[in-house]
Amino acid sequence: MHLRIRKVPLLVALASIGVLTAGVAVAGPTIVGNDWPYAPAANGKTYTLAAVGDIACEPDDADNAANPSALKCGSPSLGGYDAEFATAKQADAMNPDAVALLGDEQYQVGKLSDFEGSFEQAWGGLKFLERPAPGNHEYYSYAKKGDNEAGQNGNGYFAYFNGHNQSDTPNSAGQAGDDTASNQGWYSYNLGNWHIVSLNIECNSDAFNNDCSTTDGGVLSQETQWLAQDLKSNNEPCTIAYWHQPTFSSTNPGTSTVPASAPGVDSQEGGAADAWWKLLYANHATLILNGHEHAYARMRPMDPAGNYDPKRGIPEFVVGTGGEALDTTATNADGSYANPNVVTAYDQGYGVMDLKLKPSGYSFDYKPAMAGAGFGSSAMSYSDSGSGTCQG
Repeated sequence: MHLRIRKVPLLVALASIGVLTAGVAVAGPTIVGNDWPYAPAANGKTYTLAAVGDIACEPDDADNAANPSALKCGSPSLGGYDAEFATAKQADAMNPDAVALLGDEQYQVGKLSDFEGSFEQAWGGLKFLERPAPGNHEYYSYAKKGDNEAGQNGNGYFAYFNGHNQSDTPNSAGQAGDDTASNQGWYSYNLGNWHIVSLNIECNSDAFNNDCSTTDGGVLSQETQWLAQDLKSNNEPCTIAYWHQPTFSSTNPGTSTVPASAPGVDSQEGGAADAWWKLLYANHATLILNGHEHAYARMRPMDPAGNYDPKRGIPEFVVGTGGEALDTTATNADGSYANPNVVTAYDQGYGVMDLKLKPSGYSFDYKPAMAGAGFGSSAMSYSDSGSGTCQG
């Protein structure tokens, strides 16, 4: 049975799971007699965090009539509605305490009507558990493959997750964090012993003044300062951070001078996140989660320079298999991964990662929910699982 959480009154749902405002998780009250998903957070409990990004196809509706059909729901080269419904069903079956959305929730530019016509149809039942981070498709314009759509600078994203007025103007605060000139939706929350940080790396946008510097006093710089303070004040022994574009790549082979294991090889946003890696590494973070690359990849524990560091390094997971489309994992001529830090990768289907957050460690399990276009039944045989401990 697919639980339709959106039928629960909004104030009850938000009160029971905690409201996120200004980067602070406000604990919800104990509600006697209720089980998942309304049990209050408590140390010593194991929590389930479902994690995935790159989810919903662009709906084939009147608002998108001028856009190429190959980029919309129904295109045979995309995952389409079937894939996003499959991953939503998979996440729902995990009975998650929270859902970490790793950006590009809605293609191609994340208009509010797109969210309502596609993402909401599959993932709306989990809406009040979703803790999103935005991706480039929620901020940037899209002018590829015959398309020409203006960037939304987060307007559709914030309107969907935070609510909006009759004119579709987003609320200035809500489930996706603040939406102001100086704060573009970064926030943190706790699940038991776990401190979890959602960040916005879409710095090459008007909302960030097209400024990807983390040190010049701009919006991204203010976000980086906020992250430093958030990590400094955190007293939990386990920490996860997630944002969209990964610092280290699994699908981009880089060049002869910039290897796939170099920081920021995939994008300028990944390069900007180098400062975040340094902060998270210095504060003994446990995991980093990203999307953007439409594949699944698990990387060895690394230091901020991409060197293998089994003692203090942070594993990076890329989970960009939410349903929209698939990329190809980068490999060398001998079949090895172009990024030597990639332990395992999967690019033949769509799926959600199931993270079990325990008092002093974690376990993870990734299985596909649906094979991608052109792949046979063997694509469903992949799985990856394991465990780790928190660094404190």
